[in-house]
Amino acid sequence: MALQRSTIEEFLTKTWTQREAAARFLLPLSWLFGALTALRRLAYRCGIARAHRLPVPVIVVGNIFVGGTGKTPLTIWLVQALRQAGFHPGVVSRGYGSTGDGPRAVTAQSLAQEVGDEPLLIAGRTHCPVVVSRDRVGAARMLLAAHPETDIIVADDGLQHYRLARDIEVVLFDSRGVGNGWLLPAGPLREPASRRRDFTVVNGSHEEAEGLSGAFRMRLAGLMAEHLISSEETTPRALRSFAQTVSGYSPVQIVAAAGIGNPARFFTLLREAGLQFREMPLPDHYDFSDNPFAGVTAEVILITEKDAVKCRQNAALKNDPRIWVVPVTAQIDRALAEQIVEKLRGHSTA
Repeated sequence: MALQRSTIEEFLTKTWTQREAAARFLLPLSWLFGALTALRRLAYRCGIARAHRLPVPVIVVGNIFVGGTGKTPLTIWLVQALRQAGFHPGVVSRGYGSTGDGPRAVTAQSLAQEVGDEPLLIAGRTHCPVVVSRDRVGAARMLLAAHPETDIIVADDGLQHYRLARDIEVVLFDSRGVGNGWLLPAGPLREPASRRRDFTVVNGSHEEAEGLSGAFRMRLAGLMAEHLISSEETTPRALRSFAQTVSGYSPVQIVAAAGIGNPARFFTLLREAGLQFREMPLPDHYDFSDNPFAGVTAEVILITEKDAVKCRQNAALKNDPRIWVVPVTAQIDRALAEQIVEKLRGHSTA
């Protein structure tokens, strides 16, 4: 099932890159999708559908390109930047794959199957209140009731959740840009590329950031790896050290696995560290209910932080000494944080 899903994702990714026959065949459905989404936006703008405003400012971090673009590292960066500016942020999220209909607080004891992998990672990295629910308004109200000191809400991946009124929208792209520029299903976009927003961030190179006017560039940096089996005795290890030999002239056998929206991004980071490895792309939000590494021949298995939160909750994986986690940190021009804070405080960002 996982391999089948991965194959479908590869086909769609290729189709959405160019305006070839397969994409053109689906174009009429894209027009219909665009009309429906436009009507939905209009309903909220005209007050036919009600948007709920919270007693604190709301920042929405999201994307219009379907799939992963790096929202979780950006959300973590934003929460940390807001805290440095004197705010007390809380995070609400859909919690992809989470169970239950009502809002649920994310704690250190939460299971990924209950609250989702990304909220677990955000809570662990930021140590701020996190609540998940399909209904972001309900999640935010529960968070504010439980943590009255919270003075700003960051909505992770809630761009199209118009029911939650927002003060600032941050839209994230990656190296794929806008793909072929068409809406679903002929292209990869949930909304037109011309959609208004307050800030644009591109998780990619300077050249890719230049393709979107006024965009801030985000770079994901990761130089160290941590043992999945964490203890006081284990110490982080430089990624480049895995390229060294372990016996004679035999190189270390490395497998890199990534169950994220764009595994190529993780693989590129490792190659930039000088590593040679076998790629193991997995479907986004792969649940690790089984052990995909059981039959893998490797001395070292490198995984993402997002995958690590689920591997630690699997008895067959959490004690595998081969598994190392590669944490990444978003690096963004400090001017983005300054302009967001200025806008929150009612000043012009021009």
